[in-house]
Amino acid sequence: MGIQGLTGFVEERGAFFTELRVRDTKLVIDGSSLYYQLCFASAVDFRRGGDYGLFAAAVRDFFGSLRACRVAPFVVLDGGRGADDRKLPTLRSRAAERLRAAHGLSRGEGGCLVPLLTREAFVQALGRLGVPFVQCFAEADRELAGLANRWGCPLLSLDSDFCAFDLAAGYCPLSHFQWRSVCAGEGPRGCYVPARRFSLEKFCGHFGRLNKSLLPLFAVMNGNDYVDLAALEVALSKVRPAVGRGKHGRLQALLTWLSQFAEPSEAVDGVLKYLRKDQREEVRELLRASMEDYAPSDVDLEGFFQNGKYECEAARKADLPQWVLDALAKGELAPFISDALILRSTFLHVQVENMQKPSAHSAALPIRQVIYGLLLKVSQNTEAASSSKQTSELPGVCEFDRLQKTLKKTFVQAASLPTDFCDDHFPLDKLMEVPMSCRQMLLLETLGVKMSFLESIPSHLQLPVAVTCYWICYSEPKVNLHQLKALLLMIVSGELHRITSDPDPTVVHAEDDSIAYNEFLKWKEKKLQNKDFDLDAAHSFCQWQCCLQMGLYLNQLLCTPLSEPDLSSRLYNGTLVHRLYQELKSTPSVENLFSSSPKITQLYQVLLNTVES
Repeated sequence: MGIQGLTGFVEERGAFFTELRVRDTKLVIDGSSLYYQLCFASAVDFRRGGDYGLFAAAVRDFFGSLRACRVAPFVVLDGGRGADDRKLPTLRSRAAERLRAAHGLSRGEGGCLVPLLTREAFVQALGRLGVPFVQCFAEADRELAGLANRWGCPLLSLDSDFCAFDLAAGYCPLSHFQWRSVCAGEGPRGCYVPARRFSLEKFCGHFGRLNKSLLPLFAVMNGNDYVDLAALEVALSKVRPAVGRGKHGRLQALLTWLSQFAEPSEAVDGVLKYLRKDQREEVRELLRASMEDYAPSDVDLEGFFQNGKYECEAARKADLPQWVLDALAKGELAPFISDALILRSTFLHVQVENMQKPSAHSAALPIRQVIYGLLLKVSQNTEAASSSKQTSELPGVCEFDRLQKTLKKTFVQAASLPTDFCDDHFPLDKLMEVPMSCRQMLLLETLGVKMSFLESIPSHLQLPVAVTCYWICYSEPKVNLHQLKALLLMIVSGELHRITSDPDPTVVHAEDDSIAYNEFLKWKEKKLQNKDFDLDAAHSFCQWQCCLQMGLYLNQLLCTPLSEPDLSSRLYNGTLVHRLYQELKSTPSVENLFSSSPKITQLYQVLLNTVES
């Protein structure tokens, strides 16, 4: 993310930072950067699909450190791609990088890959911890900068784009924010988080008389996530000559060249003179629009945090139902939904799966088609009327997913829906007015389950169990019994952890639950006899995560007719489910791992009977 090469240049020198003690302040946080950093810092097993319990614990500890230092956090998350879709080439490039990383991990090579449901787990953790957050309509950078300047507080991120913003209290890189090493402090002010702040003044001073208002132009000319520099190549070859030797020579040459100009318009004229006359106005407009990406936004996020109303020009122009806009801002709908609705285009994130088999997301295709049907309002009558037309004329969405080891775009037709959801009485803006029983029925019919089957299941597990039934029907190759039992044992282990770890002093823990949990911890400490990585089992568990993700999205779009499951309560632990699977194959008695707890044993049997039926 950010300005090409700038992070390395700034970090190598170190002279562009000032020390900062973060305490007694508001702090505006780039949520997307934070959850990536906490994911990589929480020792999750990337190869086996992650451990959302460990990740949620890291989130809890991070905000615990802020609370100890009397820091008031406000988290701002990126939203969808936006109607202009300007970052599409960059997003395609990143998706290809993730695909290479996933393939490497599947072969036993090192690397990192954010697990599929990390963002959902992060949003849930923020809600549970009571941390104020907003999900922007599109890219959040300008809104982050606007809020930080409005409050005069630091901005915490890990994105070199913020080096080009003029921030009143500065940009603090997450890499220098030592939240795990809170210092006691001296005197009445108390403890603080040691941090470093990027100094715009020191950076500009390094290049003589460089005016900080020229940094947005530098960011655009040097290369960022938005601008295709092909149109500028001729000019750039003239204005950033290779006078600077070494790794950052071109970057330094460009900054030195810019330092001769007093303000941006003069520098733009200096660029345009190297272009043909018929190109100049087009490139001038490109540069002007691109530099605006570094102007803090006037979207009133402070108002959102006070009254819950999010308003921005792009959202108004998109002409979406108000309840959809509100749900997006509150993180109750994912950016996947706005991308499908506005752009009719989505990215499906790759996992560590078997690249020789169809994408793990193929299993969840029928769920996605129902989501698209709701968003694009496809009725059974529409389908009948269009039967004689070309498929390309039917409503649908272009999905970016993998085909073996390459990224491929595929057109997916939306599913036709029952008339309850498609007649004139229930367009998307009135979806919440559809009776809850109808919304629940559509969800369960999509997952192939009847509500009567789920009545014996605790409400917070009903959606995961329904998804598991769906997974058994749609996974390819078929789920085997050891995989199913491993998954269900993992789910009940999370329940046991939740029961025995409840901090509420009024909750009485049964002694047999505590005994069962301690026995489970001892079992986990034993050395695993077979440490082989089973790629086919990994592929199957990847399919389950894909089905759960789309099940969550459909449930959210239908205004939660089933309770939303808590990902942070160890609902999925990749290391554990793989270990259970390996041990069940050689030691079937592992199925009795929780026999000391009648409650958990009964829950496991109920889940198994429900799914098998």
